[in-house]
Amino acid sequence: MPSETVSGAAVAGMAFTVCASVILPMAVMIFFKRKTQGRVSCVFIGACVFVLSVLVQILVGKTLKAVIPAFGETLRENYWLLALYGGMSAGLFEEAGRYLAMKFLMKKTLSKENAVMYGIGHGGIEAVLVVGVTSVVNLVIAGMINLGKMETFLSGLKGPLKDHISALSSALLATPAGLFYSAGIERIAAFAFHICMSYLVYRAIRDRKAVFFLAAVALHFLTDAVTVILAKNVPIYAVEAVLSAIAVCMAAFTYMKYKSESPCQPRRGQLEAEDSSGS
Repeated sequence: MPSETVSGAAVAGMAFTVCASVILPMAVMIFFKRKTQGRVSCVFIGACVFVLSVLVQILVGKTLKAVIPAFGETLRENYWLLALYGGMSAGLFEEAGRYLAMKFLMKKTLSKENAVMYGIGHGGIEAVLVVGVTSVVNLVIAGMINLGKMETFLSGLKGPLKDHISALSSALLATPAGLFYSAGIERIAAFAFHICMSYLVYRAIRDRKAVFFLAAVALHFLTDAVTVILAKNVPIYAVEAVLSAIAVCMAAFTYMKYKSESPCQPRRGQLEAEDSSGS
């Protein structure tokens, strides 16, 4: 392997993405917990339900491809259909999981504060699994390259693992520094987006208005689909700009709705239960 080093800008980009995808969600959870007394258990519910919803998406996708072989081939050949299917799948399964979790697992604790805590868990675990783990590995390998330890490390490996680490090292050396930053920016936008979606679903349950749930599904679908389509046609930086703009708009809307409520405002169902028991 050539005796090259990973640039300082690239290493800083990797560190930034580790902070954005691993440290930021934990910091937001701790801050929001202290500020609002939201329940940490709701963070774990959000994380677990996200993982479960993704597993269901994968299972349904594999089943469709097995039953209808042409389905998988069509998706591979037509990125427009891939974008539509991927967006609809994520929108339906993730938002349905969010709804069911809040409706049943958080029935006694559902409030605007705990809806945000759920979103922190959902968006946080996605950030860790999608980008965080890879970014940590990248940072470790970059450090080994720059310290001149990679050759020694590779000499102790054999087979596919050695080939994989060697290829990853070469990729890190060739990747522009800006791409490492863009991954972190994308995760911050996605993290904020999931908190906003959690608030919308909470309002669907609290106000008993299906329009909020349908809005969450539609926004999730459109955001994921647009991301895939844009990624095929414009530079990655333009994609991140669009995602960031969507996240900022959603965050502003959610903040206004959130602040218009009273702290720990109970759901309509809880109020009715309290009224009936008091009478």
